[in-house]
Amino acid sequence: MSETVLAGAWAVVIPGERYEAERLFHHDTLELTGLGGGDRPGPGDPVLVVRDEQPPSVVALGRVVATGGIEEPDPDDPQSGPEEGTALAVTYTRQVFDAPVPADQLALDGPVTRIDPAVYHELAGRVGPAPDRRKWLVSLDMPIEATTSAEAVRLFWAYVQELGPRELPAFVAPVDDELAMQAFVLGVEANQDPEEED
Repeated sequence: MSETVLAGAWAVVIPGERYEAERLFHHDTLELTGLGGGDRPGPGDPVLVVRDEQPPSVVALGRVVATGGIEEPDPDDPQSGPEEGTALAVTYTRQVFDAPVPADQLALDGPVTRIDPAVYHELAGRVGPAPDRRKWLVSLDMPIEATTSAEAVRLFWAYVQELGPRELPAFVAPVDDELAMQAFVLGVEANQDPEEED
């Protein structure tokens, strides 16, 4: 981690619902609304994205980007809406939604808090660099009754859209180890063997 002196470093708090949405779907940016006025980060400022819990935990690193507000509500963001001039956009540089880093030393006083650059460096260092990427096989299988293959595909996409990741298990395995397949529901490993359930 570079020891560059930061002009401003910030913690941006996301509530539990937003954390779950960010964890469930891949986003390149985080846009928060309804933050009001006051001391706020500017474009280029480094940010710790922190989950709203006690004690707080860092779930991502990012940098502020300029934005003019959100025009339309985002179904993945329970807080989004047409509040001009109150939006803050953060481009993710590192996401650790599945392995949050405890941040007991953060003293937060609202949804956006200026923090000591030394605290930022310490927590960003604990987040660490991204591990090497690898290839995965991800599938979603379901039996569908239909009169034609085209109708079966249409029904498949209708079920996916209606039920989504909250109800449908996705199966994932490394490309070179299909026997290591795991089922995930809501972004969390889920047991799909009825004989192993209590």
